[in-house]
Parts: sequence; C-alpha cells; structure tokens
Amino acid sequence: MVSTERLLAFAAMSFALIVIPGPSVLFVIGRALAQGRRAALTTVVGNTLGAYMLVVAVALGVGAVVERSALVFTALKLLGAAYLVYLGVKAVRQRASLRAAFAGDGPAHGGLRTLWEGFAVGVANPKTIVFFAAVLPQFVDQRQGHVTVQMLLLGLVFNVIAVVSDSVWGLVAATTRSWFTRSPKRLSLVGGAGGLAMIGLGVTVAATGRKD
Repeated sequence: MVSTERLLAFAAMSFALIVIPGPSVLFVIGRALAQGRRAALTTVVGNTLGAYMLVVAVALGVGAVVERSALVFTALKLLGAAYLVYLGVKAVRQRASLRAAFAGDGPAHGGLRTLWEGFAVGVANPKTIVFFAAVLPQFVDQRQGHVTVQMLLLGLVFNVIAVVSDSVWGLVAATTRSWFTRSPKRLSLVGGAGGLAMIGLGVTVAATGRKD
C-alpha cells in the first residue's frame, strides 16, 4: 500500500507540524493548567477524534478531487503553504499567546464536555485542515491504487504522533507550571521557535510536490 519511505517522510513532516504549539496544543495546555492531567488527556482524545474526522473528509471527498487534478492540487498546495507561512509569522509576532495559555484558569467541566470541546478544536484547527488538504495527497502513491485507504493510513500515522505529542504537552503543563511561570521569556522563546519552524514548513510545502 504505502511504502516505508513515504510513511517515514510523512511521519517526519507530520512531527514537524505537530510539535509546533498551535490552537490544539494551547487548548490542551489551558485545560491542563485549569483542571489537571485527566482533563488534559481527555482533551487530547477529543482533539484526535476531531482531526481524524478531517482525514476521513479528505480521503472520501476533497482528497479524490485533489488527486485527480494537478491544477487543483497546485492551487491548494500554494494556498496551504501561504497559510502556514502566515501562521508562522503570526506565531512569531504573538509569542506571548503561549504565555497567556499558562496563565489561564477556569471552572472544571465534565469529561464529556471536555471531550466535546477538544473535538471541536481539533476539527476546526486551521493548521490541521491545511495540512491534510494540501500535504496529505502528496504522499499517496497513485500507482498502488486504494487512494482512500492510503490517506486513512497516513492520517492514522499523523494522529498517533499527535496523541503522543499533545499528551506530553499536557502532562508537562500540569507538572511544571511553576517552572514556566518563573520565567515568561522561556514561553516566548518556545512560541518564536515554533513560528519559525512553521514558516520553514510552509516554504517546504510550496517547493515540493508530485511530478505531474
């Protein structure tokens, strides 16, 4: 189905995007600080379910259109790359947003509500939408057939990485709050580095693509 080389390349690009603090990560961090580890992990599960809904949508609809049309593929790829660069620039300029997440608090919510809120953030995450719509189709091997299954498999790889990464963010936020709040500059550096990495990812997406 999907070659080992494609899986590894997709996993590497997925990891580069996932580790950058974005809407989902900030939401997980906020839940961890306000309600603890359990709420953070429940939020991660919701985020993952929402993200995989995007994978299914791309695999069953948008992905097929993109896979058949080089013009649509190129346009979507360039739009996605431009948006990733935009998000990167925004992250650099608004580095303090990560610091604000660590300062958040709020009332405790039930598990189902926390799960649903995580799902809503995951399914509406613009960074993930762009990645699945513009990047995921690039790693499908048309010669192997079963395009939908390939996309679902690649999306599963993305979500496994996301679960691990987001869980780490949540657990770290829940256990090291005092260390971060003692030095706000540490949070700004994390946000700035993440923004630069996102810009680099956007440039990479714009510069690469399928041969046709």
